[in-house]
Amino acid sequence: MMHRMLRFSPDWEWHVLLEQRPATTGLSRRHRTNEMDTNAAAVHTDAQADRMESIRAIKAAHPEVANWLDDSESCQHNHIVVSELPGGEPVLHGTLLYQASDEQQDVVPLHFWMNNDKLVTLHSDMRLSIRLQLEPWEEKLNRCKTAPEAFFVMLGAILETFHTGLDDFEKRLGELEQTMRLSNGKGLMNSIFERRYDLLHWNHLFIAIYEVHGAAKEAFMEALTEQEEFKRMAFKLQRIQALLDQYALEIDTLLTMDDAISNFRGNDIMKTLTIFTVLLSPATVIGAMWGMNFELIPWARQTWGFVAMCLITVMITIGIYWWLRRKGWTGDLLNSTASKKEARKKLRSTRAIAAPKQTGDAPLSRRGRAASRGGDDDDSNKGNSHIG
Repeated sequence: MMHRMLRFSPDWEWHVLLEQRPATTGLSRRHRTNEMDTNAAAVHTDAQADRMESIRAIKAAHPEVANWLDDSESCQHNHIVVSELPGGEPVLHGTLLYQASDEQQDVVPLHFWMNNDKLVTLHSDMRLSIRLQLEPWEEKLNRCKTAPEAFFVMLGAILETFHTGLDDFEKRLGELEQTMRLSNGKGLMNSIFERRYDLLHWNHLFIAIYEVHGAAKEAFMEALTEQEEFKRMAFKLQRIQALLDQYALEIDTLLTMDDAISNFRGNDIMKTLTIFTVLLSPATVIGAMWGMNFELIPWARQTWGFVAMCLITVMITIGIYWWLRRKGWTGDLLNSTASKKEARKKLRSTRAIAAPKQTGDAPLSRRGRAASRGGDDDDSNKGNSHIG
């Protein structure tokens, strides 16, 4: 474990504890010899011994963080604790999971401990430390007056990736809305649920940061709430919360619309099948009666009997259809082509009426057109007389 102490001002200091990743030499392959495996195990044992020695040295130099170091070793989930040192000095410590890159699976833990003048962080990923050494974060850290304020500068750097992820999420959500507007296919529900899972992922990360914000307010109270970076973080969290709420509302709207469209299609299909079943019922009944195996069937022996029964069936079917149409139960199922033509005619007429308004020229009445032509004639006559 590497220990590095950074002092940005006389008022507070930052202790960076970098957990070394396991050496790849300890991962043996099948073709390696037993001797190489033994050497790798020895290297791993030496690394563990060095790590334990570093931890003992840190605990001896800073006994107040000893219990936190022991708890952080096995903590891989969000865990925020507000406590006090002997004498009543407030302390905030725990573990915060954050996304270190654009990949959703790249979630790493940040173990932290802080009081008013000391900030201790334990992590195995150096990307956050490197980012904080760049502008504007280094300059922000130099302006901080307390360790908690500096910690909120780190949270601001962490939320940069958060904002980038939300921008990508908003782009994918817009593409989903466009796809739903143009073609509502069967696989659209899966895409909506994928966006819902993405939103749950960002909500999970945001809840932890929001909890840290509230816990810091509980621990340090007015000494922190009046500082610049804390106020800036409060506004940033409000903005993110508004975005997440709006995204959740949009996804719920998409789910409701997809459900409504599915129900409408199902009702439409059932209505169509019902109408065709009713229309074909007379032919089905008459055909079943004429198909019976006995001789006393009306008009069975007449040469015109078959034609008469067909005509009766057609007339009954037309009568049923007329009755359904008069009741208004057919809807637009059987005349969708006509309704589309009417809609197109209305659209053309609407465009024709709105066209002069768009160009800024109002349509002239007959009297206006006559006056206009009269004025043009007068002007032309005047011109001719002048030339003469």
